[in-house]
Amino acid sequence: MSFSISGLDFEKGGGLMPAVIQDARTGKVLMVGYMNEEALMETFRNKKVTFFSRTKQRLWTKGETSGNFLHLVDVKADCDGDALLITAHPQGPTCHTGSDTCFDEINETGHFLPELESVIQDRLANPSAGSYTTSLFEKGINRIAQKVGEEAVELIIEAKDDNKDSFLNEAADLMYHFLVLLKAKEHTLAEVEEILANRHKK
Repeated sequence: MSFSISGLDFEKGGGLMPAVIQDARTGKVLMVGYMNEEALMETFRNKKVTFFSRTKQRLWTKGETSGNFLHLVDVKADCDGDALLITAHPQGPTCHTGSDTCFDEINETGHFLPELESVIQDRLANPSAGSYTTSLFEKGINRIAQKVGEEAVELIIEAKDDNKDSFLNEAADLMYHFLVLLKAKEHTLAEVEEILANRHKK
């Protein structure tokens, strides 16, 4: 992450500026806090989002009491340099009420594929005994590619029949194994989407 504080205007807000915290995975706004320059530097240092508490008049790292930290992903400044957009991975609910967000929203995208992709990534990073996904990664790229081929053939066979449930289940199997293959090759669904979007533009 590359970010320079040189263009920031803390003085406009009396030494503070609003910081909008957004979930890096779902895009949901989790909360809004205030930062001074010291809080921003501390956020960079410990990789946990840190604010300046206007009530306590001190630096406050989100989660320091609850354990529900916001793990830093990226920081962007707005066009005037007087507000921040911070993306993070939340560790537990963000709001002190126990809600996912301070706006009482469920922190989900409404689309399952990114969530499934995240689960597959977690199985790769943190192997789990008894997990089918983990077993695929352990067997290696050849077996994963073979499974994609097998599922594609099964989908083609079901396409020739009129059993809706069987066809859709085979389509789901193919999609799942395709996502595993993407992750095994260190690529993401977003990269594939970008290629499709560029083709559409042309």
